[in-house]
Formats: sequence, structure tokens, C-alpha cells
Amino acid sequence: MNLSEDKQNFLAHQIFNALYDDDLVDFKDEDLAVRAAKKAVLQFVKEDAIISDAAKAKVLSLKRGVVESSPEWEILFLKYYEEERNRRGKS
Repeated sequence: MNLSEDKQNFLAHQIFNALYDDDLVDFKDEDLAVRAAKKAVLQFVKEDAIISDAAKAKVLSLKRGVVESSPEWEILFLKYYEEERNRRGKS
């Protein structure tokens, strides 16, 4: 998944606002906090893409040739996706 600059900024501000509005964190530098949130969003998207690619590769490697986007594909993909997240400690 690729996020546009506008979507990245939107999500970063949403994270910042949620933390601030719930009095979870007091920020001394709002711009720095938004940049840190944006960096976290981009890191999450990057890791998610790697995990998704690994899960997709596992489904494609099955000998029985599961048809992509079929119900069976979706079930296996989700299973392997969760396994990969757990293996990487992202659960």
C-alpha cells in the first residue's frame, strides 16, 4: 500500500490529536510530534507490505494452485498473514 502525502499528514494529525485530546501526552514541539507520528505510519505500512508479500508467497507456493481472490485464497492468506505477524512479533 502506498500512501499519498496528504493521507500521511492526515493520519499523523489524527494520531497527534487523539493523543493530545485524551491527555495521554503533552508535546513540547507539535511539529516534531506530527513528524514522529508520520514516520510511525510509514514504518507500519512498510512492515505490513513485507508481511503481506510473505503471506502471498506462501499461498502461491501451494501445489494445489489456489485461485487468487477466491474464498480459499482469502482464508489461507489471512492465516499466513497472522502467522507471519506473530513470527515477527507484531501481534
